Order: sequence, then C-alpha cells, then structure tokens
Amino acid sequence: MSGPRRVAAVDCGTNSIRLLVADVEPGAEVPLRDVTRTMQVVRLGRGVDALGRFDSGALRRTLEVAQEYADTCRASGAESVRFIATSATRDAANADEFTGAVAEIFADFGATAEVISGQQEAALSFAGATAELASAATPAPYLVVDIGGGSTEFVRGTSGVEQAVSVDIGCVRLTERHLVSDPPTEEQAWAALADITAAIDEVAEQVDLTGVGTLIGLAGSVTTVTAAALGLPAYDPSRIHGADLAAQDVVSAATALARADGATRAAAGYMHPGRVDVIGAGALIWRTVVQRLVRDSGITRVRTSEHDILDGLVWSQVRPEPR
Repeated sequence: MSGPRRVAAVDCGTNSIRLLVADVEPGAEVPLRDVTRTMQVVRLGRGVDALGRFDSGALRRTLEVAQEYADTCRASGAESVRFIATSATRDAANADEFTGAVAEIFADFGATAEVISGQQEAALSFAGATAELASAATPAPYLVVDIGGGSTEFVRGTSGVEQAVSVDIGCVRLTERHLVSDPPTEEQAWAALADITAAIDEVAEQVDLTGVGTLIGLAGSVTTVTAAALGLPAYDPSRIHGADLAAQDVVSAATALARADGATRAAAGYMHPGRVDVIGAGALIWRTVVQRLVRDSGITRVRTSEHDILDGLVWSQVRPEPR
C-alpha cells in the first residue's frame, strides 16, 4: 500500500450508533488516525428484550442518524464503509426492516448492515483494543471486556484471539429487566447482580479467567466509570483512553454510580445524557467483572481503551479480518 487509505466504520448497538472515519497506514508511526469519531444514543434496542422487535420510534431515530453518518462518509471522502449491527438486531423479529433501510442509505458504498455474531463482535473488539499494546510492553495475556447495551463480550488472547464468548448481559437489557426504580431498590440490584454473576460463571466455562496479565474494558459503561474514578469535570477521551487505574478505585466508582439516582448522575459533567438511566446496570457489570478478575487472576490494576470494535472494523478493511 502507498500512503494511507481513508475508510469508515459504523457500529450500531443496542444503546448507541457510532461512526469512525480514519486514515489507515499499516507500518506508519501512527498507523490509524481519526478523521471523525462520533456517537449518538438512539436506544435502538429499547424494549427488544421484552417484546422481541424494534420499536418504531427507535427505528426511525436510528435511521435518521445512519443517514447523517452516510453523508459524513461521503463528505470526508471515505473509499469504503463497513456497517455492523449487534445484539439488538440479532434479537429483533423485524430486523429486516432495519437492514433493508441501511442498505439503501449506504448504497453508494455498497455497504449493508452486517448482523454479526457475538464471536465476530468479540474478535473485532479485541483487534481494535489491542493493536497498540504489544509496543507498550503491556503484560499479556489480555482479557478484553466490551460491555454493550444488550450483550457483553469477553475475549482472551495475546497476538490474536484465543478464547471468546458473548453473553446476554448489557446496560439496557438489565435496566429494563431489573433496575426500574430511581434509584434502584436493593432488591432490584441483587436481581441484576444474580444475572451478572450467572453470566460470568458461564463465561468462565469457555474463557479462562485465571492468569490474565491485563484486563481491558471497552465501551460507554466502562469509559463513564473511568471518568468517575478519575474525577473528571467533563468527558475527556484523551484522559480516559489508556487510563490505568487501581482495581479498588474502579470498584468504588462503579458502586457510587450504581447507587446514585438519576439527578445525581445527570449532574456529573462527564455523563452523556443517553447514559443517565442505564449507567447503573453498566457499572454493576463492570464492577462484578473487575472483582472476579481480582479474585481469579490477582489483578490490581485495570486499563480502559477508547479503541474498540470501530477500530477493529477499520483495520478489517485494510488487512484480513480477525477470526
């Protein structure tokens, strides 16, 4: 390859839809440079856990943002786009309505809404999160945990994926299922924790949670907990990406967010408005994961990455996709 390629990726999850347009040049000093990285909370998966289909309002909001993203890709000169849909789209009976509309919106790029499996989602997240770790002498093996709105992926590996699993716990799913009060009652929190603990036990049957060198957390629930642990007055990706925190500080910040009411959460300068009502469930998931890795692997510190499945999707367009 001579010179960088400009490519784009869209990740449409249960809670948010995100866009990355980047210049990619393998072997360069900075092999991936952001041109545009943005996110909007559209809550596509609202009600899917209970009803098994997309809500018409959520679908409309999501497609409006998808159109905005397609316009951005054209204006920025992206040569290709990869658009993926994850947990909510896997579960929705009317997913064809969504994927058909996306294909029309991104017709100029020949892109469709790829409804990827949990395993594919895990591999792409791992690729995005670990691309820069080897040069930083970060202790391996890595365990990458990507907490979404409907599902959470656990991926273990060093130079590539060795073990991976996706489980149906996510910040939107557990909020709708259990955390319905503001703030949640103790009974509701224990019900959510029972689901989380059972899911992590299921993970441990397929992914070895012992001997992990570095635990890396991805996505909005993790980055929001990290912002809280850092005491940031506003959301600052440059402070959050690569943050290396004491495990106990992460647990304390997650506990405070899980217990807070909506007004307290909304008042935090780092809090995205679309996360106010679901961060409690996300914080409980991340807290439980960290506590489990403290127990099983003896970790004392936790790393946060702003580079995730979007980066993996960008890389997949210029080199073989991770499996």
